[in-house]
Amino acid sequence: MKSALTRKPVIAWAFYDWANSAFATTVMAGFFPVFFKQFWSVGVDASVSTFRLGLANGVASFAIAVLAPLLGAIADRSGARVRLLALATVLGAAATGGLFLVQAGQWHLAAILYGLASLGFWSGVTFCDSLLLDVASTEEFDLVSAYGYSLGYIGGGLLFALNVLMTLKPQWFGIANASEAVRLSFLTVAVWWLVFSVPIVLFVREKGPEQPLGAVAAARAGWRQLGATVTHIRAYRPMVWFLLAYWLYIDGVNTVIKMAVDYGLSLGFPQESLVAALLLTQFVAFPAALAFGWLGSRIGAANGIFIGLAVYAVATVGAYRMTSAWEFYALAVTIGLVQGGVQSLSRSYFGALVPDGRQGEFFGFYNMMGKFAAVLGPLLVGVTALLTGSTRAGILSVLLLFVAGGALLWRARSLQPVPV
Repeated sequence: MKSALTRKPVIAWAFYDWANSAFATTVMAGFFPVFFKQFWSVGVDASVSTFRLGLANGVASFAIAVLAPLLGAIADRSGARVRLLALATVLGAAATGGLFLVQAGQWHLAAILYGLASLGFWSGVTFCDSLLLDVASTEEFDLVSAYGYSLGYIGGGLLFALNVLMTLKPQWFGIANASEAVRLSFLTVAVWWLVFSVPIVLFVREKGPEQPLGAVAAARAGWRQLGATVTHIRAYRPMVWFLLAYWLYIDGVNTVIKMAVDYGLSLGFPQESLVAALLLTQFVAFPAALAFGWLGSRIGAANGIFIGLAVYAVATVGAYRMTSAWEFYALAVTIGLVQGGVQSLSRSYFGALVPDGRQGEFFGFYNMMGKFAAVLGPLLVGVTALLTGSTRAGILSVLLLFVAGGALLWRARSLQPVPV
């Protein structure tokens, strides 16, 4: 099984996580929430900017959720997952680079570009996830999936470290100030994303249909295929229960990622401490994701996910009671230990349930559930903060997502005839 990690297609596939994680770290979790609150939403109350950030994340996630299964079905019928991944990457990188041009107070434009960048990011994730079945065998899923996430954490962490240094010591780079450094960081993400996506385009070959269709025919066939899947998906009962579970618990995971910095700022913690804690999370998550891949191959992916969700539940309560910056560091380390494990084992668990030849379509559903969930989570935190005037009340609501998701996962595993 270890030899799988040395195969060229596996390495190239895993490096897409290295490439696009720059957006997830520097933009999504790091600088965008800070800049959105302090630069693009300058002069408004903290609860209002939190609501705007939740709205931007929610609307973008809704658009992605609607498109993901259809794009996956089209990719299956056209045999074009790699090409569509490349197109999504160009869209995401271009929109990310465009954030450099957005001026202070232009939160509407920032939200639009962020939405387009998110569309490119999550569409690329859908196609990359489905290609797992083309580069690895079923028994390799846990390890190879974790390999991708671990490279993602270290790659995204390395660029994030450089970007943080640019903001702390802008004079070292010939940059005028920290604000300019943040804007330039969006450009570095765009370049990083494009350059390190080249290997997956060059070295990964998908197992396409015997008679691939053209773009228009594939769209029509993909739409029909999607309709048939929705109609008959009840035949895949373990998959349906897992998707419902995933819908809830991954919402909690993504909400923590997207709203953590905003929450810390609302509590009055120094911006430098929050960014440093995020950076720490990346490097803790690198070996932890690999460890979870090994653990999943020994005790089963579902059991590994249960462990991760239990840690998340405890961390959520800790976040609600948090009063000092050092506690934010402690929680960052705790979340780093399980974040990549929950994500990678969820991907491999689902991969073992997917019918042959329908990878793109079913992984489209997989990412659709995650994105529909992401509509709820940030909006839930934002609306609760707006109504109560307390971001603590908003963050505590995430606990329900982990508990309910774990309960549904237990049900899904009980219906699965073989361990996954």
